[in-house]
Amino acid sequence: MHHYLQINGQRLIGSLFALGELGALEGGGVCRLAATAEDKAGRDFVLARMKALGLDITIDAIGNVTGVYAGEEALPMVMMGSHIDTVGTGGLYDGNYGVMAGLEVIATLQEAGIRPRRPLAVTFFTNEEGVRFQPDMMGSVVFAGEYPLETALAAKDSNGITLDEALRAIGYKGERRPGDMPVDSYVELHIEQGPILDKEGTNIGVVTGVQGISWQELTLTGVSNHAGTTPMSMRHDAGLAAARIAVFARELALSLGGDQVSTVGHISVKPNLINVIPNQVVMSVDLRNTDNAVLKLAEQRLADFVATTAQEEGVAITSRSLVRFNPVIFADEIVNAVEEEAKRQSLSFRRLPSGAGHDAQFMASVCPAGMIFVPCVDGVSHNVNEHSDPKDLVAGANVLLQVVLQRAQRPA
Repeated sequence: MHHYLQINGQRLIGSLFALGELGALEGGGVCRLAATAEDKAGRDFVLARMKALGLDITIDAIGNVTGVYAGEEALPMVMMGSHIDTVGTGGLYDGNYGVMAGLEVIATLQEAGIRPRRPLAVTFFTNEEGVRFQPDMMGSVVFAGEYPLETALAAKDSNGITLDEALRAIGYKGERRPGDMPVDSYVELHIEQGPILDKEGTNIGVVTGVQGISWQELTLTGVSNHAGTTPMSMRHDAGLAAARIAVFARELALSLGGDQVSTVGHISVKPNLINVIPNQVVMSVDLRNTDNAVLKLAEQRLADFVATTAQEEGVAITSRSLVRFNPVIFADEIVNAVEEEAKRQSLSFRRLPSGAGHDAQFMASVCPAGMIFVPCVDGVSHNVNEHSDPKDLVAGANVLLQVVLQRAQRPA
């Protein structure tokens, strides 16, 4: 019935630029690390918007903020959300878009005189980026009850300040127990942060799930020796072993095919001198896949290769797991609703998994959840040059509007 209802595109884009001025970097981009003064400024800005819309606002014990637009009936809420914290050199859209678009949806409904059957909410989760405090996606993983609140609050930044102290300092340490609210469904609108939609010229990404992530840190211990006097056959070269593992990681992803990706992003070598055989390397291996069985196979093949390499090179290798998330598959009812809505609005679309982690992957254990992606130019994100075309941002918000309205109008 409200098919032709549309958000105010100019107001949405304006809100993104206004939020982007808080924590703005010289020459473009934004830095609002979690629970800093810049984050407080961003939070205050969004909170003021929520108050202006007359939303019922709650702040929980990890600083997640939820604004609720009451429904006709006291039913579980249909929640939109994302995050407003950024990486050190972030752009205007990552996270912020989903939050500001959620508020724009509520403003649009209010102006049209529509109060849905179920309450509509917008949440922004604390420390999604995991830059200042680890783990990432902290607010949502605690909200979902999959990580202890006390452990999260005790996390320290590089200066030894705990998240608990930081939240209190900015006035966003709430009382409410995270997750203490009935949620009917969760929809997160986000830029893709990858190149697929932009490259194909596709309007809407219908997100099927979030790939599983396995991060390992390997420590390789060899023997330092003179680069000129030590015969090749008598070396215990930690650097060479690391290089072999890095090359293997690439070959592993190509041989497994499908959605498998692998990256060796961190390597530190000691003593790191031109004429000394390296005696220690610490390196990371990042493996991701949408299929948990294949991800486990990749982990096993990597472990086997590491063991063989250690033996062949006479280098001791230990490994520890840094992160291990299983893949998440989004609810059919949300995925299908996004696809149907894109079709109805004559927007081009494709199904794709999310390559990055998002709050939605933890909300998926709380209620039916899903995501909507829009293109970002050249797939550039976590970068001051992150950019999405205003018409794509508006199109995504119009899909969000109809999907959440349909969810909120369902009979009890």
